[in-house]
Amino acid sequence: MQIGIGAPISGAWATPENLARFGVEAEELGYESLWTFQRLLVGENQQLAPVYQSVLDPTVALAFVAARTSRVRLGVAVINLPFLSPAYMAKQAATLDRLSGGRLDLGLGLGWSAEEFAAAGASMERRGPRTVEYLEVLRTLWDDEVSRFDGEFYTVSPSRMEPKPVQRPGPPVLLGGKAPAALARVGRIADGWVSASATDLNVISKDIDTIRESAEKAGRDPSALKFVCRGVVRLDGPPDKRLSGPADKIREDVAWLGEQGLTDVFYDLNWDPEIGNPDAPVAAATDRAAEIMQALRPR
Repeated sequence: MQIGIGAPISGAWATPENLARFGVEAEELGYESLWTFQRLLVGENQQLAPVYQSVLDPTVALAFVAARTSRVRLGVAVINLPFLSPAYMAKQAATLDRLSGGRLDLGLGLGWSAEEFAAAGASMERRGPRTVEYLEVLRTLWDDEVSRFDGEFYTVSPSRMEPKPVQRPGPPVLLGGKAPAALARVGRIADGWVSASATDLNVISKDIDTIRESAEKAGRDPSALKFVCRGVVRLDGPPDKRLSGPADKIREDVAWLGEQGLTDVFYDLNWDPEIGNPDAPVAAATDRAAEIMQALRPR
């Protein structure tokens, strides 16, 4: 099981100083990865959790961290693919992978906020088929000397995109989603899966089994897939919940999650209301994040 941590991207602790500090400390403490997520905007009348109210751009934040680190992998969980053309996403991801020396894990989702879709000029229709074409465009732009694609939704005339990513044939593409069709799509076309913050961890093995079965039916090797859990941790929280309670109990939960088939867990401190809330005191949020990061450091 690989242990990562959420980068300071939301709320009070999401400052330039903390992005640099926690990136460096994550490496020093032995964390395997740092993760961001996307929230484009919040509608005036949307009642969303504090974690969504003030969020840095995920790829810009990772580029900032990449310049200050050398080992830790850099993941995004997730960017909503309808908001960016696949060509633009391919260029951003290839650039970040190159600047970081091949450390990117690219998580993509379908999105759910009508306000964000409207602001991005994106369509909520037929997102599943669009996703399949989207990944095909990414992969030809990353891997082929001359790329071309002529689909229902996207077209790439014979073109060259340089420079290529360091990772070949490209950064791992992880898909989010929890509906059965979305999970089956992961098994058919993606390099792995990222769970949502609201995923019921007690039954997460069922989702993993769905993905594995779909991969096998598609003639793919399920053991080659990455299964990433966004870990909403509550240090010293109610011990009857997963990833909640004393540090040793949280570690036991992580070990149990590994037995369910997960390959990676990252502790996303942004979901802690004392850290990821924009109204929290900056110093207190930073101190709490540092305390949790130390308490749960990999052994």
